[in-house]
Amino acid sequence: MRSAQKALVENVDFYMEGSYMVFTATYLSERGYCCKSACRHCPYGFRREACE
Repeated sequence: MRSAQKALVENVDFYMEGSYMVFTATYLSERGYCCKSACRHCPYGFRREACE
């Protein structure tokens, strides 16, 4: 698990899409849990349409 003080690394943990920060599957997996926000690269398989 990541230390609370470790800085995010662009193109490893996230990339920018316009003004939006998009987290990578690597970062989301290392975070260790699913936030159920339907993240684009969710390694846990959560998809919003699956809940509707």
